[in-house]
Amino acid sequence: MAGKKILVVDDEKHIRMLYQEELEADGYTVATSDGQEPILNVIARELPRVVVLDIKLGPDISGLDLLQQIRSRDQELPVILSTAYDSFQHDLKSIAADFYVVKSVDLTELKLRVSQAMLKKAS
Repeated sequence: MAGKKILVVDDEKHIRMLYQEELEADGYTVATSDGQEPILNVIARELPRVVVLDIKLGPDISGLDLLQQIRSRDQELPVILSTAYDSFQHDLKSIAADFYVVKSVDLTELKLRVSQAMLKKAS
């Protein structure tokens, strides 16, 4: 399963737990982070195939900034931005993401984007 590892970065514990439970039920291995540890350290340790990244990680941490850090190191790693606010979809920093998902209790779209991201990384 190491080839199907997803890193979920979200400051809300219940979101991390929900995503982990649902994605593991679909056969993925899931690592989680609250966004406090430097993102490049987490990626180097976990070696995910896909990153699901919340945009609002706290008062002084932006997922968009973490996305820029990821892209400065790795242009190929698929990143799915996940947020409760669809207005960020129009932020220029968000164009570096592969996919953009608005948070919902229905994880159908997130799961679809994860499977698409896995295929992208495999090709």
